Amino acid sequence: MTPPREISYAAAIREAFATCLARDPSVVLMGLGVSDPKGFFGTTINLHLEFGEDRVMDMPCAEAGMTGVALGAAVNGMRPVINHQRLDFALLSMDQLCTQAAKWRYMFGGKERVPLVMRAIIGRGWGQGPQHSQSLQSWFAHIPGLKVVMPATPHDAKGMLIAAIEDDDPVVFLEHRWLHHLTGPVPEGHYTVPLGPTRTARSGDKVTIAAMSYMVIEALEAADRLAAEGIEAEVIDVRCLRPLDRESLIQSIWRTGRLVVADGAWASAGMSAELIASISESAFGALKAAPKRVCLPDCPTPTSPSLAADYYPRAGHIAAAVREVLDLPPNDADLLVPAGVELDKPNPAFTGPF
Repeated sequence: MTPPREISYAAAIREAFATCLARDPSVVLMGLGVSDPKGFFGTTINLHLEFGEDRVMDMPCAEAGMTGVALGAAVNGMRPVINHQRLDFALLSMDQLCTQAAKWRYMFGGKERVPLVMRAIIGRGWGQGPQHSQSLQSWFAHIPGLKVVMPATPHDAKGMLIAAIEDDDPVVFLEHRWLHHLTGPVPEGHYTVPLGPTRTARSGDKVTIAAMSYMVIEALEAADRLAAEGIEAEVIDVRCLRPLDRESLIQSIWRTGRLVVADGAWASAGMSAELIASISESAFGALKAAPKRVCLPDCPTPTSPSLAADYYPRAGHIAAAVREVLDLPPNDADLLVPAGVELDKPNPAFTGPF
């Protein structure tokens, strides 16, 4: 049997775009840099040459106006995808997205649709600092009428992006910049991954680690370390924040009795709080210990790599939180950083987008 091919997360995103552009002439991409030689972190390389600049459109720094154009196109039968190189830039278009697009179907009694995707890059690294690294998924997950997805694997990135583009409601599609270089098995051609169900990334019986986006990678590393000590952690990939698959998380807690939530955003009023609240309301009797959250410190992101190294939570913080919920003594080795490792870079090949 031929082994499944493996491609990068960025290549999987590009394949999803190429598949949708080829299948449906109503699909269009727009955004600052989609036709740039770097191809939006490698996710849109040469699509404008293959499908034309009237369907893969570079745009000026006019996020609010661009979203208004996309909204108008969506309600008139097109399927636009708005691309933001930083989530922070999308904040200029919150009115069109949250006040208009998210409410459209409801206001028209379900008779109207808004097949619009807002895609944005989130996350840490390369000294992004306080204005270029915010992970505001909780903002969007708070809004009725929006769907919010955060795939962590190349397979899900392609399948969920195709599902998002084919969806008749507005979808916020968030990619952590540190995932783009990761590789994994991805089917060729068209397929979709449903927007909603969680994914069990690893099975275990001692503790449930619920993680989102890049924190799934950190959670799996933490689970590997813990397994070496005989502690089997179940890792749940919460790849869709709205609609949220609470039931699968509840079932996991009934198996393990303990919960650690890992979110690459701030804790206050965030998705980590929502997940713990859901368990407290529906499965409080299953808990054997108080849940723990592993999130950002409650302050803006520093730019200096030396400060960023102490700012972002990683696998060691998750392992330490697991020890707490299991009432085990702390292990100083959890937070040790190997010599030569730069915590503000995902790998030695990462040099920034330009």
